[in-house]
Amino acid sequence: MTYTLTTTADESLDEAVAATTDALEDEGFGVLSDIDVRETLKQKLDVDTRQYRILGACNPQLAHEGLDEEPELGALLPCNVIVYESDDSVTVSAVDPGQLVGITDNPALDSIAEEVYERFERVLETVGEEA
Repeated sequence: MTYTLTTTADESLDEAVAATTDALEDEGFGVLSDIDVRETLKQKLDVDTRQYRILGACNPQLAHEGLDEEPELGALLPCNVIVYESDDSVTVSAVDPGQLVGITDNPALDSIAEEVYERFERVLETVGEEA
C-alpha cells in the first residue's frame, strides 16, 4: 500500500526544506512544525542517523472544513511532509491525505482529501523541478 506522494531533489537537504516550505506556502499551507529527527535522536539516544526532517503542514481553510465535518480529524493533523537524505539525493514525501482520511470512514472528507492531494502533487512537482 502506498501512503505517500514522493519526489527527489538534487540539492542539499536545507535547500530542499526551503523549497518545500515555499511551495507549500504557494499552495496555502503553513508549516506549523519542523522536527529535526536527526538532531532529536542524537540528543535522546546519542545515535547518528541521516538528515531527516518532518514538516507539519496545514492549510487553515481545508483544516477548518475537515474539522467541521469530523471533529476527531484533529488527531490526524497536521499533514506531514518529510525531507530526508537518500543515497546521492534528497527525498521529499507527503502523506497521502486520501489514505489518512480513509480511516475515518467519513465520505464527507473525500473531496477535502482530494483537494489536499492535488495541492501536494503540485508542491512535489515544484520541488522536483527546482532540483
